Amino acid sequence: MPVTAPDEPYYCSQQINIPPNLPDILKQFTKAAIRTQPKDVLAWSAAYFRAMAKGETPPVKQRLEMPVATQKTDSGLTPGLLKVLNKQLGPKKVISLNVIEEKWTDLALPKEQFDDLVRIGSFGGDTEWNKFFALAASHLGENITDAMKTVCEILTADPEGGPARIPFPLFKDLYQYLAQIDGEIPQAHINEVFSYLQYYVNKQDGYVQPRNFLSSECPKLGGGI
Repeated sequence: MPVTAPDEPYYCSQQINIPPNLPDILKQFTKAAIRTQPKDVLAWSAAYFRAMAKGETPPVKQRLEMPVATQKTDSGLTPGLLKVLNKQLGPKKVISLNVIEEKWTDLALPKEQFDDLVRIGSFGGDTEWNKFFALAASHLGENITDAMKTVCEILTADPEGGPARIPFPLFKDLYQYLAQIDGEIPQAHINEVFSYLQYYVNKQDGYVQPRNFLSSECPKLGGGI
């Protein structure tokens, strides 16, 4: 029978009070960690509980993300992680670059990748989130078509697996921006793309969807970024 030291307090189950909401908090935290699969669990955990304490959107994926063979994985950025960032920062429209970097770091994404995006987009101070978001999307595929498909899939209000529609003005703004960053897509070609898509937009209540610009009849959006 173990002997308890005289100065060591003795506890029994009746003496230990467990906060009533602790089990649910830990359960939700565990589920979030499993879905998100953070590279740095401790840093991510700190960001998670900090966001929860402030009533902010935590850095959590909606579901476990499976690797895609065609997806660029060298940067660590994935569609799921970009969706997390957009969920946190998208509603703010214009946001300090320092805040974007903070959320980027919370997900243990490479600093050099962030710096590269800042350099390419010439971002600084207050930043238009949609432009940073679109440029980040361009790093998940091989070309501007892949980027715009990712943009639609993340920004859409349609349920997952749906048509992934977004408002045509938003599509035009982000495609025009990525085309300018590309630097090799003539404005005449950009206008040709818009003209082609307008036919479908008129039939879709002002929305455009990936299958419209993925059609073999649509002018190619452009080359790699």
